[in-house]
Parts: sequence; structure tokens; C-alpha cells
Amino acid sequence: MHNPIEIYWKQRLEKCKKALENNNFDAYLAEDTIEAHKIMMNKIIPKLGAKSASWGDSMTLHATGVLDTLRKSPDINVIETFAQDVPREKIIERRRKALLADIFFSGSNAITETGKLVNLDMVGNRIAGIIFGPLHVIITAGRNKIVSDVTEAMKRIKNYAAPVNAIRHAGFKTPCRKTSYCMDCKSPDRICNTWAITDKSYPKGRIKILIINQDLGL
Repeated sequence: MHNPIEIYWKQRLEKCKKALENNNFDAYLAEDTIEAHKIMMNKIIPKLGAKSASWGDSMTLHATGVLDTLRKSPDINVIETFAQDVPREKIIERRRKALLADIFFSGSNAITETGKLVNLDMVGNRIAGIIFGPLHVIITAGRNKIVSDVTEAMKRIKNYAAPVNAIRHAGFKTPCRKTSYCMDCKSPDRICNTWAITDKSYPKGRIKILIINQDLGL
């Protein structure tokens, strides 16, 4: 007997993949993080001739293990932008250099069924890398990031992804840590500062999106 849940997600993911491709993104589907790792390391990255790589914060990316693999590669210099034992000033400088990397990895807060990316940042280095600078962008996202349209994407981000992300950072003092939804706060720790809606990839194929058939990240 066919599994109705598997059929449901297969249909939704295929529809989303086609919409992304129609918007000039390169799109890939993976059943799990293990397959996602194989697709990136065997199909995507070898074609790019990259000598450097960096990333914007992404729990889904870490789940694939790709960063750990690249750190062991003698051919690619990984610009570390989240090291815990490095002064903040140096981290910011590294994030600036990351915008000139050959490959920039990131997640996405939401992906619409019409093939658009919607993201909200605190610092802005993540969406900056997606928009311009790095030669290639590889985005990994769990199926839970798929929403119907931009309006639903913004609702998801403001009332789920952002509050949970604030709660994840124990030192932050934002109202959403207590209310679990956006209060449009004025906190110095506010993580909702800059929106980016990416309608299409330019140039065509610069942004590659790998959707994983699992609930991952925030």
C-alpha cells in the first residue's frame, strides 16, 4: 500500500523544485541529509572549481556534514565565520571576506511554492551573501521551510523561526523569548532587522537550492 505521506511530500517537493527552476535557480531534491551530502560533494561542488568557501548560519547545513568534509579538503579554503574563541571584530572581518568566497552556503527561512526565497537577518551577512558577492550560492533547506506564498513566509518567520532562533541564543534579551511570537521590539538584541525576497537567481543558476525531504532547522 502506498504511503500517503510520502506521496504528499513527493508532490509538494516536485512542484516547488519546478517553480524554483522556472525562476532560474538550480534545484535539487534529497531524501535525507546523507543524500544531501552526496549531492553537494559529488554533483554540485566538483563542477564549480571553487578554491574558497564560507557560510551564513544554518542548522540544516550543519546537519548535512558538508562543512566538516570541506574543512578536511586541501583544495578549498574554508573561511570560518562562527568560531567561538575569536574576537567579535575579527569575526565581522571574516564575514566581510566571506562575501568574496567562491561558494557561499546558507539556509533559507522560507521557500514559497511559487519559487521564491524569503529571509530575515539580524546582522545581514547571510542575506548579503545570497544576494551578491560569492560566485556561487548553495542553499540547503528542509521541507518544513516550504510555504504557499510570500505572505505566509513572513508569518512563518516572524511568528516561528525568529522567536525560536532568539530562544536558541541564551544571551539574547528579546520579548519574543517570553511570548513566542514577534513583538516588533526595540531590543538591542533584536534579530529581525533586514528582509530579503529573492524572486529569481541572477545570473541564472548562481543560486543552487537543495531541498531535503525531512523537517530540518528552524
